[in-house]
Amino acid sequence: MMGDFQNEDAIEVACAPSFSIGERVIARSVIRNDGTYTGKNMGELLVNKGDAGYVTRIDMFLQRFYIYAVHFVETDRKVGMRAKELCTLDYLPDDVLACLGERATVLSSIDQILPTATAADGRSLWHTEHQGDASDNRVAS
Repeated sequence: MMGDFQNEDAIEVACAPSFSIGERVIARSVIRNDGTYTGKNMGELLVNKGDAGYVTRIDMFLQRFYIYAVHFVETDRKVGMRAKELCTLDYLPDDVLACLGERATVLSSIDQILPTATAADGRSLWHTEHQGDASDNRVAS
């Protein structure tokens, strides 16, 4: 579903986004501040591998890549993430979810977030409390 988005030459936005607003996701790796996350030192840990959150907004970076604004519930942190840094929790088999334990169920009490409006092209216009776009919080892979 993600296509060849591991390839930095690929134009990811030529395809539909890999995740939807409200979709529960899990971080595939440790993410540190590359200097674009306000209020944290460069190199400071932002997201641990396995942290669970949900997509709150989808933006573009350099008109080539989708950036998913993800709210990580346990840390109450919103971080801009690339598709290759995330894995869905909403469409995993039950046996995989069981292996993930509590991290996979941390969002079970949070209602699915639905967009409140859509643009003419059908894209969501839903926004979080964060000011600016998700690329403001772009972090290193």
